[in-house]
Amino acid sequence: QGIYKYLERCFSDFKQRGFVVGYDTRGQVTSNCSSKKLAKLTAAVLLAKDVPVYFFSTYVPTPFVPYAVQQLKAVAGVMITASHNRKEDNGYKVYWENGAQITSPHDKEIIKCIEECVEPWNGSWNENLVDTSPLRQDPLKKICDCYMEDLRKICYHRELNEQTNLKFVHTSFHGVGHDYVQSAFKAFGFQPPIPVPEQKDPDPDFSTVKCPNPEEGESVLELSLRLAEKESAKVVVATDPDADRLAVAEQQENGCWKVFTGNELAALFGWWMFSCWKENCSEDADVKNVYMLATTVSSKILRAIALKEGFHFEETLPGFKWIGSRVKDLLDNGKEVLFAFEESIGFMCGTSVLDKDGVSAAVVIAEMATYLEGKNLTLAQKLIEIYETYGYHISKTSYFLCYDPPTIKRIFEKLRNFDAPQSYPKFCGIYNILHVRDITTGYDSSQPNQKSVLPVSKSSQMITFTFQNGCVATLRTSGTEPKIKYYAEMCALPEQSDRSVLEEELRKLIEALIENFLEPDKNGLIWRSA
Repeated sequence: QGIYKYLERCFSDFKQRGFVVGYDTRGQVTSNCSSKKLAKLTAAVLLAKDVPVYFFSTYVPTPFVPYAVQQLKAVAGVMITASHNRKEDNGYKVYWENGAQITSPHDKEIIKCIEECVEPWNGSWNENLVDTSPLRQDPLKKICDCYMEDLRKICYHRELNEQTNLKFVHTSFHGVGHDYVQSAFKAFGFQPPIPVPEQKDPDPDFSTVKCPNPEEGESVLELSLRLAEKESAKVVVATDPDADRLAVAEQQENGCWKVFTGNELAALFGWWMFSCWKENCSEDADVKNVYMLATTVSSKILRAIALKEGFHFEETLPGFKWIGSRVKDLLDNGKEVLFAFEESIGFMCGTSVLDKDGVSAAVVIAEMATYLEGKNLTLAQKLIEIYETYGYHISKTSYFLCYDPPTIKRIFEKLRNFDAPQSYPKFCGIYNILHVRDITTGYDSSQPNQKSVLPVSKSSQMITFTFQNGCVATLRTSGTEPKIKYYAEMCALPEQSDRSVLEEELRKLIEALIENFLEPDKNGLIWRSA
């Protein structure tokens, strides 16, 4: 109801252009509440007010909603999903007419509108309206076809894909991904990937994984790795339950599996998307017109590649909503954006979708692996080559659970008043701090005016420390879970090639960061389970 009220105020042509509604496969048996039911209620509110609604007739990947908003020229769209959160959760994700997730001020204004109309209107509970209203259309076939057609724009080696003997295993984590990833592989000329049978169909209980988040690594990829060994498949791709994020594992020569981090995959994607651009661009194409983006807590590897290759690199606040909006601005100004990412395995290859997309990322990784196999290289070997060319970027990301908001506030307030009121720490253990940036307050000691270049975000806690030894570390709260996250990265120059020394330095610094700044024992923080 709040969304209706706000959109009616923003768009005079709201009732001509309409609204998109998508949903994933979540459902809670005890409350008889599923994503589809919540989606039907979302649609009912709008249909009852004579707004045309593009309501998908079945579950779709999250990226299909922003894609549909742009394709159908709708004013906005909603995806009912809790992505990779625990099975008890659900959520409501809003996209604006530009195809990006909403940012301020829209979010604040929608909340105001929600608070102004908390009583249900007549017709708001009529979930059957989607089955009877002439204003409801099903965009599924059109959007699927257009999406797969657009996907071919980032397919560069179709003939290799058609001939390869490389096998791939795909797990959709009991979510929406199976059919769509199969279609994407077909669009690229591949044989379909081998699905993990126990995980290919939707299951709101996520019954074969302890948590439905492929980011947790080998422990949750167990079934897909065993199947891959049985089928002699060298690469596993895993889409999270709403298929907007991607995990990748590759079998190494010693038989062990390497599960890549989001930052490592970004190094591979960044190298690949730029190489493909360079090989296929027109003679008068200007590399200075080319951009890649990452969130500020993600690896700086794209910055290193950009410096050497001559394209632009930009950072945004954490969250793909910031990336999507910035990419749209760049495109509107005639720039070319090749790739963007966030370290939590969210990737945007090309600009057909202005959000992270696990479906396109899965098939791009498959093409990359196929191409590299022809050069007798694995993904892991290519990654080392990239680091040797552009400098090692060794990173570690993890989190603590904290269910007590006052404790979280206390931890961050202590950092802002460390040795004295309104003074940030100058050391962390033995490590000297060069600069501090506090996104919550807008302070940045590295800027001449002491003000952060990135916008202030008062609603969440986030402080970044730049150390004298070249490490950058950020502490922040999660927007969707009861977590304090930490991100740390050693950025080395190409000539500093001793990886083990860099890893040891990073390990010690993270230990100091946890002990001095987070104090888990004193604050009752729960360590992430290994």
